[in-house]
Amino acid sequence: MRIGIYGGTFDPIHLGHMQAAKAAAKALKLDCLILIPDNIPPHKAVSGTSAAPAHRLEMCRIAADRLCPAVPTLVSDMELRREGASYTKDTVRQLRAQYPEDELWLLMGTDMFLSFHTWREPQTICECVNLAAFQRDSDDRAEEFAAQKRRLEGEFEATCAVIDNGEVIPMSSTQVRSALAEGKGGNCLDESVWGYILRNRLYGTNADLTRLSLEQLRACSYSMVKAKRLPHIRGTEETAAKMALRWGADEESARKAAILHDCTKYFDLAQQLSTCEKYGILLDDMEKSTLPLLHAKSGAGIARCVYGMSEEISEAIRWHTTGRGDMTLLEKILYIADYAEPNRQYPWAEELRALIYTDLDAAVKRGLEITIAHNQQTGHPLHPKTLEAWLWLDQHHRKEG
Repeated sequence: MRIGIYGGTFDPIHLGHMQAAKAAAKALKLDCLILIPDNIPPHKAVSGTSAAPAHRLEMCRIAADRLCPAVPTLVSDMELRREGASYTKDTVRQLRAQYPEDELWLLMGTDMFLSFHTWREPQTICECVNLAAFQRDSDDRAEEFAAQKRRLEGEFEATCAVIDNGEVIPMSSTQVRSALAEGKGGNCLDESVWGYILRNRLYGTNADLTRLSLEQLRACSYSMVKAKRLPHIRGTEETAAKMALRWGADEESARKAAILHDCTKYFDLAQQLSTCEKYGILLDDMEKSTLPLLHAKSGAGIARCVYGMSEEISEAIRWHTTGRGDMTLLEKILYIADYAEPNRQYPWAEELRALIYTDLDAAVKRGLEITIAHNQQTGHPLHPKTLEAWLWLDQHHRKEG
């Protein structure tokens, strides 16, 4: 197996880092990439605006999730757990012991490559790993780079590879931190990493989470979930927005509800229950023990208390899994947009997609019927609110008829 080792302060990890990782994976045909945020870099001073190690580690984990599956990526905290300066010699020894039969490639930028002979124990490093350096065709230090490659191959018997990073994104973490402190810089980061920074008010952002733009709200919500969930959230937002325009609801409210509706989807049971308790969300006995139902409740609490959403929006999130009797217009829109968004591949999806723009109540009722039938077939208990919602719509239609 070919494994790439990519270390750095990652303060924060930005699009330049992620593009370099992709270039390395392609050039070296890597099977896996390991991101290793360092503790105390021996080659440079730590910035006064630096994020705490735990934050840098979490941002790397978010970036790794976004790089997968194109670049299978792991994150290691080995250097953060090690006391003192983070020396590469110690890291590669540990990795060589961990992966004795694998081909290891240490990734580095041009500046690091040109100074490699000054590192602590370069011979040890070269015995443990191969060296892979990023270079652009336009780099005016190409001759110096080639000379260094010859030197390392001769002096340390290093195996060196050159990675053409022609699509390099020219930026440094220092520049990104400065931009973030000025209220800019989001375009330098993966959207979810930016959201994590906003949520935790890192690098002088000091964001007011109750007054976010839609773009910022998306970033914050996306930072709370896995990358595989994002197509569904985006699809639900666009479907809800179109439905709001069709049925006379407020489009921005529909977007906000959809953006946040799954924000706690990946909380475990303990997190769900503690979040609901923290934000005063009352739960019935079935909800307390049924994880798939809880993200709607905890999400409603976070929407209202963290992001300052209106009662209308938080209630739409609260009932988007079970429904309830006499649902509001926004509650109906979010409930069925979650079912009918374009990424859903269920056999009945097309049926719902036709109904949501012609008969909203019929679409919601059909969605409830599908849930009821599914629970009956699988033997899963049905939440009383789901049956209550179906009965209300059924009686409502009978009165209209």
